[in-house]
Amino acid sequence: MFGRSLLHGKGYDRWFDKSFNLIVYKNGRMGVNGEHSLADAPVMAHLFEFALAEDITTLGYTEDGHCRGPAQMGFPPPTKLKWEIPGELQKIIEESLTTANGILEDVDLHLLVHNDFGKGQIKKCKVSPDAYIQIAMQLAYFRDAGKFNLTYEASMTRLYREGRTETVRPNSKESCDFVYLMESEDATKEEKIAGFQKAVDRHVNSYRDCMCGKGVDRHLFCLYVVSKYLEEESPFLKEVLSEPWRLSTSQTAHQQTNKLDIRKHPEHISAGGGFGPVADDGYGVSYIIAGEDMIFFHVSSKRSSPKTDSLRFSENIRKAMTDIRQLFDE
Repeated sequence: MFGRSLLHGKGYDRWFDKSFNLIVYKNGRMGVNGEHSLADAPVMAHLFEFALAEDITTLGYTEDGHCRGPAQMGFPPPTKLKWEIPGELQKIIEESLTTANGILEDVDLHLLVHNDFGKGQIKKCKVSPDAYIQIAMQLAYFRDAGKFNLTYEASMTRLYREGRTETVRPNSKESCDFVYLMESEDATKEEKIAGFQKAVDRHVNSYRDCMCGKGVDRHLFCLYVVSKYLEEESPFLKEVLSEPWRLSTSQTAHQQTNKLDIRKHPEHISAGGGFGPVADDGYGVSYIIAGEDMIFFHVSSKRSSPKTDSLRFSENIRKAMTDIRQLFDE
């Protein structure tokens, strides 16, 4: 419920046209709804990680729970605004609220707290934690849907001025080959490990290429923009840009500051945040590698799709993560 509230609220109590909404609840909990055009998730995560660390380590609280420092009483009391709403406008507002409620009720959001193992155990396999998770999601998706699909992973391009993101495509020939090996009763443990290593190597190289400006998707988008400007129809661009991302994923960075050591203060670990599905019959997965022993997966889909179920996919992710780890057990 907390995640759904932060993601969309009631449809009328969030300012979605603002850079971000700072949402504070009656019990003292708080969270953020970020509007994406301003910045990517790591930027907002960095901002509030800094704010949280400053609040805990520098500003602090008194023993009875009050903020330290003198209270400032110079703020005027809030004034409730009274609106004159014509009947025609009232009707439009009510219709818009009905539409919004239908969209919000269709969101199926599940937070998987993966505490069976985390980055520490993955590093013992001598592979990139991000690559491990991405290949595990390929295995999970195949088990969930019975097939492969176009997969999106956001890579940062902040090596460049005004750089935002590029698209890593985790669904590769190597990842598919590994999934087939995992589902085969005839494949040996050694063959599966070898296939996994090939899939991981391919993913790491693809991610590195995207970070260094060697991706393809932003280039394709620029060609699309130019084609529209020149009023030129491109069957190729129309085809490649219309294919839906049925598995859209993104990792939100954790501990971008050195102000708070979550190994010493695990009570301050944040679950990060998530987003909605990109395709009507697909999943949106935001994951946060929190320290050495925990990974959060925010899995979203649409209830109206008979092909998806966020809880089911979450359990498939958990099982895929465990099945791969067991390949490396002594």
